[in-house]
Amino acid sequence: MTVPARPAASFLHRPFVLMFLAFVAILWMAGGASRIDVSGQAVVRAAAWACIFLFILFENPSAFFRRGRPVLLFLGASALLAAVQLIPLPPQLWAALPGRSAFDAATALMGGSPPWRPLAIVPSAAQNALASLVVPFVMLCFASEAHRIDDGLLLKALLGMVIASLFLGLFQFAGVALYDPLANRGDDVVGTFGNRNHFAVLMACGLLLGPVWAFRSGHGPGWRGPAVMAAVPLLALAILASGSRAGMAAGVIALAAGIVIVRRPLMRTVSRKPRWVLAAVGAGSVAALAGLVAVSIAADRAVSVNRALALDPSQDMRHRALPTVVAMVRDYLPFGSGLGGFDPLFRLHEPFSLLKLTYFNRAHNDFLEIVLDTGIAGAVLLTLALAWWVWMSLRAWRSATGRRAMMARTGSILLLIVLLASIVDYPARTPIFMALVVIAAIWLDMAREEQRSPLPAQSQAL
Repeated sequence: MTVPARPAASFLHRPFVLMFLAFVAILWMAGGASRIDVSGQAVVRAAAWACIFLFILFENPSAFFRRGRPVLLFLGASALLAAVQLIPLPPQLWAALPGRSAFDAATALMGGSPPWRPLAIVPSAAQNALASLVVPFVMLCFASEAHRIDDGLLLKALLGMVIASLFLGLFQFAGVALYDPLANRGDDVVGTFGNRNHFAVLMACGLLLGPVWAFRSGHGPGWRGPAVMAAVPLLALAILASGSRAGMAAGVIALAAGIVIVRRPLMRTVSRKPRWVLAAVGAGSVAALAGLVAVSIAADRAVSVNRALALDPSQDMRHRALPTVVAMVRDYLPFGSGLGGFDPLFRLHEPFSLLKLTYFNRAHNDFLEIVLDTGIAGAVLLTLALAWWVWMSLRAWRSATGRRAMMARTGSILLLIVLLASIVDYPARTPIFMALVVIAAIWLDMAREEQRSPLPAQSQAL
């Protein structure tokens, strides 16, 4: 008896998958910070460009972007907006732009003819913003090729980053000095991130991704159910230990949404068990989670709860700096100040009442900062992106049940978590969340195809 040979195509697909997994691993190790001077930025972008080089050498361009085309359009528009800000302008035109008078006066004091300058006041920061888009572009290339990188593998890759960050954060919580030299050098519980809020938001995303992973197959969860139930308290503990108040809110939303998304397969699984099993498991889970929170608070290790209880909005730097940021937005309209230049420009506008030993690196409201950086053009693009999310989310939650609907709803909630976190922080500026946002948007875009024929397209093989 002879064993039939496996199709050659299956072997051709394997290097592509291995490249994807290697990129995800590098992303986890080096993609947790947003600052331009962090060494992890160079590592992640070098890996992204290496992937593009391999795509050009070995891949067929027509194989990409079979799905997620709205994501490609938004990403392309963002790159175009950043590139336009780097075009040199005549001195007279540049000086006529709002907010440039101080720089024009400084040039006059120095003497000589004023140079041609781009719209971005800090050109190097705008160049960095444009260069950072290579990471989501490469993830889009991977995720849009569903024949080799399917949604199950994308889900496992995101969960893998969550779990790896979780255990690293728990070691940090226990006092073990395990920190990522590519992204952070501090003493907080941050995993591989440079910011505890970003770490906590990723842990919150894990509370959503876990139930979806357990029930995505449509069958019983099997061993995945107990694994997810064991992971939930650990994720909650990591959020509490991080000190992130935004992470606590995101965790509540993610856990509730995860239960809602999988409620039907969950109820089918539960219906096969005696009623006392459901009551015992539910009560035990709630008691274990409540007990863990209580012990953390009693041991003074629930930093997030302590910071929430000690919160004084009038003294919070985000609240105190908000009027200055709003005034900056007004001063630089309608064209904006240029991508990535918030730090030096805020120092120019910073009142004496806000001076302190540390610096205010971001607006801590990404919506305001986008408008500040890009003006009306960025506001329009942001509005279109939000409108697309709302429209596709409505379709996802009104669509029929099934695996595709489950993934579309998961993408909707993942984007909601990032959007809410962006009101007080800037998670989407880190490479890890850039990749997560791309994957979530591709999943959400599946709602657009939910009512299409289940047969393959003409360009796809049967």
